[in-house]
Amino acid sequence: MNFQDIFPVLKEYTYFNTAYSGILYQPLIAWRQQHDQQYLAGGSNFRLESATTIEKLRLKLSEIFQAKNVFLIPNFSFGFNTLLNGLAKNQRFLLLNEDYPSVAYPVKSSGFEFQEVSIDENLEENILKAIESFKPTAFAFSMVQYISGYKLSERFIKQIKQSYPQLLLIADGTQFCGTKTFNFAESGLDAILSSGYKWLLSGFGNGFCMLSDQLIDVLYQEKSTETLPTAPFLQGKSHLAMNFEPGHLDTLNFGSLDYSLNFLQSVGFEAIEKSNQLLCNQARAEFYNRGLLPEWMIKRESQSTIISLPLKTEMVENLANAKILCSARGAGTRFSLHFYNTVDDLQQLLDVIDGKN
Repeated sequence: MNFQDIFPVLKEYTYFNTAYSGILYQPLIAWRQQHDQQYLAGGSNFRLESATTIEKLRLKLSEIFQAKNVFLIPNFSFGFNTLLNGLAKNQRFLLLNEDYPSVAYPVKSSGFEFQEVSIDENLEENILKAIESFKPTAFAFSMVQYISGYKLSERFIKQIKQSYPQLLLIADGTQFCGTKTFNFAESGLDAILSSGYKWLLSGFGNGFCMLSDQLIDVLYQEKSTETLPTAPFLQGKSHLAMNFEPGHLDTLNFGSLDYSLNFLQSVGFEAIEKSNQLLCNQARAEFYNRGLLPEWMIKRESQSTIISLPLKTEMVENLANAKILCSARGAGTRFSLHFYNTVDDLQQLLDVIDGKN
């Protein structure tokens, strides 16, 4: 498939910036326009059908990610803060140093005791040592680090859960979900929360939260015995749904997520994973050969679709002049590669780095 035909931005730019924002595509825009036309014509009659749209999305998320406890959220930050508000304040959190602010700040500012782990070539060893010494009750982390692209392997996460079954594992999946196949039920995680606007290509204002039974058992315990509202339009909502899904759910935004999940399924999550791995491995090898990545980084067991390079300001300006989109993050320049990126895209980037363009 020639993705330039449906992703207009790819005709204008070499797009290595999905980690900042996923891109929209023509069929999704057509669906969104149809949605609003139907709302325009039908008014309240259109809204009466919204429950079907929402439940269809919930079932789709359960099917793709093998999760039975699914809540719809406008973004990761809302969902994560809602989750933290439902935990007892005696929880002790393990965090990763320089993780995404929306992970670290809510934990630190909510009064939880916490300890941070350094991110370096010994990351997994550092985590295990901290679990033994600090004895946390919860470990909150991004599956993929937004600055460096470091990724915790699914195998390592399962290992933690097997060794410390009572430790709650809470993951930000925003830089992960949509890049590969993923089975929540078998992951060892107690929660994964994700916004949909990056790798899921769903636009803004949509996301999801998936919870294990173990975590559900300790969330909002004080509210769990309170009487729920009896209004007919709230029938069937649990106390958790009242917290994670308060008020109305936007059918345009969540319908966009449903549409994009179907689109990604049509491309194939396995095909997306394979394409991403092949191009990212090739890119890392090329960057390593140019002295832009250390050897230990390219030898990590589990790799993400984000690569950070130490480029000088002049080089970053050259990239912008060549219409190559990327992001400054931390001390480096971040490149993120998705299934619509090609070997030709990579070559254009390498030509600029090599001074050929």
